[in-house]
Amino acid sequence: MTNSDDSSAGPRRRVRTVRLLTAAVFALAGLIFVTSFNTSKGTNIRTDASLLKLSDLIHERSANNAELEKSAAAVRSQVDALADRDNGSTKAEDAKLAALRKASGTEELTGKGLSVTLNDAPPNATARVPGVPEPQPNDLVIHQQDLQAVVNALWLGGAEGIEVMGQRLIATSAVRCVGNTLILQGRVYSPPYKVSAVGDPGALRKALNNSPAIQNYQLYVNAYGLGWKVEEDKRLTLPGYSGTVDLHYAKPLESASP
Repeated sequence: MTNSDDSSAGPRRRVRTVRLLTAAVFALAGLIFVTSFNTSKGTNIRTDASLLKLSDLIHERSANNAELEKSAAAVRSQVDALADRDNGSTKAEDAKLAALRKASGTEELTGKGLSVTLNDAPPNATARVPGVPEPQPNDLVIHQQDLQAVVNALWLGGAEGIEVMGQRLIATSAVRCVGNTLILQGRVYSPPYKVSAVGDPGALRKALNNSPAIQNYQLYVNAYGLGWKVEEDKRLTLPGYSGTVDLHYAKPLESASP
C-alpha cells in the first residue's frame, strides 16, 4: 500500500520548484531593469539622443573657442604693440623679429596664390565610370588624408602660408577629421572644406597635380563625384594665427625613489 504523504510529496516539490524558478526570473528581470536605469540615468538608451546632445555640445564649444580666439588675438595685438614701443630694440632687431613672425605664421600674409575646395559626393551618388563598383558610404566623403594631402602638396609647392577654413596653419597645427567633420585648433567644420595658400600659383598647381595621394583622390572624383575645385587668386590675404603658440608634449613618469 502506498503512503499518501509520499504520493503528494512529488507534486508539492514540483510546485515549489516552479515557484522558485518564477521568483528567480523576476529577480533577474529586476536586476536588468536596475542595471538599465543606472546605465541610462533616466534616458532612453534605445535612441541616439545622447549623441545629438554630444554634437550640440561640440558645436557650442567650437563657437566659444572662436570667441575666445578673437579676444586672445585682440589682447595679443595690444601686448605686441606695447612691447614694440618699449623694448628699446634696434631697427635691425625689429626687422629680424618681423621676419620671424612672418615665418611662424602669426602675421597677416598677402600675395598671389590659389584655393582648393573639397566636398562630399551627393548622398545618392552612383558609379559614373563603366566597370567601377557602386560606392560604399566611405567612398562618398572627404577623409583626413585627403585634406592632409592637399596641405602637404601646397607646402611642397613652396607655399609661404596656408589657411584651412579661414584658420592659419603653423608648425604645430594638426588637420584631424572625426567622422564627417574637421576639427582644427579647437573649432569644428563641415564640408565643403576650403584650403588657401599664398605662393606661386603655377608651382602650387604643379605640386597638386604631382601628388600621388591627390591623383588617387581624383579617381574618386571621376568615379563618384567627390568635389574638387582649384581657383587662382591674384591677391589672397591670409590672417595671422591667433591661437596659443605654447608647445604641449608628453613627459615620462618619474620612477619612485627606492
